[in-house]
Amino acid sequence: MTERTDKEIELTASADFPTRFGHFTLYGFMDHRNNKEHTAVVKGSVEGAEDCPVRVHSECHTGDIWGSLRCDCREQLEASLEYMAGQARGVVLYLKQEGRGIGLLNKIKAYHLQDQGMDTIQANLHLGFPAEARDYWVAAEMLQLLQIRSIALLTNNPDKITKLEEEGVMITRRIPLVIPSNPHNEFYLETKRDHMGHLY
Repeated sequence: MTERTDKEIELTASADFPTRFGHFTLYGFMDHRNNKEHTAVVKGSVEGAEDCPVRVHSECHTGDIWGSLRCDCREQLEASLEYMAGQARGVVLYLKQEGRGIGLLNKIKAYHLQDQGMDTIQANLHLGFPAEARDYWVAAEMLQLLQIRSIALLTNNPDKITKLEEEGVMITRRIPLVIPSNPHNEFYLETKRDHMGHLY
């Protein structure tokens, strides 16, 4: 488990948050270790919750904002929000760790390498990064600050399950989050399935 000092992650604010997906509460967190701001969208009362549905979503500027068809990130985010809206309680954590942790500009460089024939793993490695650079200690801390005892995790990524459990998060079950592919992301999704163990 990652060692932490007091106040590395701070819950700084919350507000009523009506959206086109449903009515939530928005929480803001400050990551003082990395000087990053993270958010959580919460449905219902989650204090002391067990088996609470949770999606841990890493920021995808190209997908979430621009609607990129090279990934399925925006579709997963929106499906998660729609799912939570239909539950008595649930949480979507939104973490600032773009491009599986390599950052936005390096992600665009990786896209260029993919245009030349590399897959997403090869591109990251070529740029000097691991295939998967994310960690989830901040997610674990956010869940603790929200006082959630255990979670049902919306994910297809077994690495995310392992890393969250290593940070002390109790995961009761996995909820699949499968999005149909399109001609622009078929190879990307196949790479994640065949070489990164994603469950589709």
